[in-house]
Amino acid sequence: MSGTSAALQPPADAAPPVRHPDAPAPGELLGAHYGECFGCGGAQPHGLHLAARAGEGVSVTAEFTVRPAHQGAPGLAHGGVLATALDETLGSLNWLLRTIAVTGRLETDFARPVPVGTVLYLEARVTAVAGRKIYSTATGRIGGPEGPVAVRADALFVEVKVDHFIDNGRPEEIRAAMNDPDQVRRARAFEVNP
Repeated sequence: MSGTSAALQPPADAAPPVRHPDAPAPGELLGAHYGECFGCGGAQPHGLHLAARAGEGVSVTAEFTVRPAHQGAPGLAHGGVLATALDETLGSLNWLLRTIAVTGRLETDFARPVPVGTVLYLEARVTAVAGRKIYSTATGRIGGPEGPVAVRADALFVEVKVDHFIDNGRPEEIRAAMNDPDQVRRARAFEVNP
């Protein structure tokens, strides 16, 4: 992305990303990390229901269809919804690193309007890792991988421990997640990463 801020430039000693040996295979659907997530969860009636797939290396692809509930201006996707789609796709990269990380910074460029009814095709990849910092980039295209670019983003994710969510989430949701066998299974999958 042109004009990326210094905060999103990896330091000179950053390492190239390494796909974890237990990461999902290329082409594998990653699934929702949490059913109530606005970005990927199936339990959110107006959510994006974004479906991400593992790509080659440390990359993912994802798609979501812009529905009427996602409007900003009449007939067009809300910019915040598009930023959420980019953020969710970028966050899905952490499945390939087998790490738990949260968005530290997200810079988004909006290149063209995205009409309601459009399928937005997203591609994201990790560009570098420096300690707990994960640098990544994403592009959203209208209609498919060769479609016109509508949105772009660069991001910095910061690795956290699961305690981040336990300490900061609402207790009732934390309890529900800890009692959900699927959620517990997903959390255990990340325990392989020290």
